[in-house]
Amino acid sequence: MTEGSTRAVHDVGSPRRTKDIIAKYGFTFKKSLGQNFLIDQNILRKIVGAAELDETKGALEIGPGIGALTQQLAHEAGRVTAVEIDNRLIPILRDVLAETPNVHVEHGDVLKLDLRALMERQFAGLSGVSVVANLPYYVTTPILMKLLEEKLPLEHIVVMIQKEVAERMAAKPGGKEYGSLSVAVQYYCVPELVCIVPHTVFIPQPNVDSAVIKLSLRDKPAVEVEDEGFFFRTVQACFAQRRKTIANNLTAFVGKANRERIAPLLESCGIDPSRRGETLSLAEFAALSEALRQAGLPA
Repeated sequence: MTEGSTRAVHDVGSPRRTKDIIAKYGFTFKKSLGQNFLIDQNILRKIVGAAELDETKGALEIGPGIGALTQQLAHEAGRVTAVEIDNRLIPILRDVLAETPNVHVEHGDVLKLDLRALMERQFAGLSGVSVVANLPYYVTTPILMKLLEEKLPLEHIVVMIQKEVAERMAAKPGGKEYGSLSVAVQYYCVPELVCIVPHTVFIPQPNVDSAVIKLSLRDKPAVEVEDEGFFFRTVQACFAQRRKTIANNLTAFVGKANRERIAPLLESCGIDPSRRGETLSLAEFAALSEALRQAGLPA
C-alpha cells in the first residue's frame, strides 16, 4: 500500500470515518456552536493548497472539530496550532491526531485568547504563519475582524465561510454585495474566492452553501488614513441606509445642523452628493473621511 493510499484510509475527512468517530465518542452536535464537519477530501485539499504552506511555515486553525482539516494541515505545515472552544472535542482531537506530533491543540475561545502571544509561543522560528479554518457562520465576522484589527503577523487567511459573506468580502464597488464589510476586508487584504462548497458535503448539512476565500494580507493598508477608527465610522455611515444617497446618510452622521456643509465637502473630494455608498472606492472613502475629519465633522 502506498503512502497516499495509507493516508486515505486514515483520513478523518470522509463520510465513513467521520461517522465512525462520532459514534465511537457518542458526540452530539451543538447548534449554538455552529458545528458542521466537512466530509469532502477534495475541498480539504483545496483549502490547504490555497494557504501555500510548507515545512518552514505554521498554520493556525480555528474550530478544528474532529480534526479533518487539522490532519491535512499537519501533512503540509511545519507546525499546526488548532484552537477549539468545545471541551468535548479536546480528547477526540488528541486521540485522532496522536500520530501528528507537529500539532498542538489549544482549548479556548479564539475571541478571548491573546493570539499574538499564542503565535509567538507556537510558531517561533518559522518563516510565516497563516490562518486556515472552517469557521462557524455565527462568528465569522467577529473572528476575521479580530485577526485583521489586531494586525497579527499573518501571510494569508484561508477560511471556509457562508457563500454570501465570502461574496461580500470580495465584492467590487457598484454591486449589491459591496458594503462596509467589503471595505474593511479589502483595506487590510487582497481577497480571492477559491471555490464554492455545496451544503451537501457537511455533517450535519447546513441550510446554505459555503465558499472558501483566501485573504492575502497587505504589507500596508490599501489606502492611507490618519485615523482608522474614524475611516471605518465614515464608511459605516455611508452604508447606514443603502437606498439613500451619500449626502442623506452623512446628514445623520454629522447632524442636521451641518447639513449644508455636506454637498460642498463631497464635491471637494470629487464625489457627486447624489451617489450611493456602494459606488465609492476605498480611495474615495479615504478622501471623504479625511475631509470630514479636517472639517471637524461630526462635531
